[in-house]
Amino acid sequence: MNPIWLIRMSRWARNPPPLWRVKLVLGVIALCFVLWGVEQFWGWPDWLSTNGKAKIR
Repeated sequence: MNPIWLIRMSRWARNPPPLWRVKLVLGVIALCFVLWGVEQFWGWPDWLSTNGKAKIR
């Protein structure tokens, strides 16, 4: 582990982020898990897929 991360963790322990930011980050992570679960359960829709690889000339 990089020593910079230890310093950053000590700063967060002394001065934690506001509750709204923690809720925002947890909400984004939860949304990612929900989207992943939907994709695993139902699969990826065809209308969101591309038709193939782009050809570079």
